[in-house]
Amino acid sequence: MNQIAAFLQERQASFELLTHERPIRSAKEGAEYFGIEPGQTAPALILKSGEQYWLMIVSGDRGRVDLEDVPHRLGCPGLKMASPQEAENVTGFKVGAIPLVGLSLPCIMDRRLYRYTHIYGGTGELTSTLKICPADVEKWNQEVAWLE
Repeated sequence: MNQIAAFLQERQASFELLTHERPIRSAKEGAEYFGIEPGQTAPALILKSGEQYWLMIVSGDRGRVDLEDVPHRLGCPGLKMASPQEAENVTGFKVGAIPLVGLSLPCIMDRRLYRYTHIYGGTGELTSTLKICPADVEKWNQEVAWLE
């Protein structure tokens, strides 16, 4: 069993684990594959400032995230995207498969995700996608800030 599925089952969360033959590489590709709106896709990104890391979950239709605004919300200068290797070292998962839940990182979540009853994002495996309600993603993460 996928470790994220086990994490969610232990907490009696409502979710679906959707498998696919090949990795999904973008919000557009995920939306087309699942027949959903791009905003329902929820890429999980890793940010860093010095030695501190954050999980940031964004709506797939957000476009580029303003990394100038986020440091003010967190009170940390020099915030930037972690490199793919740093993200994998910190999470144990490859970029493109970083799970929406189950990481012990402070989380920044995009309020736009609440437009939908379900969102779609990483499970830790490149060939599966998590379908879950945004409130459960919030519930099983350590929210420290919001993107408006």
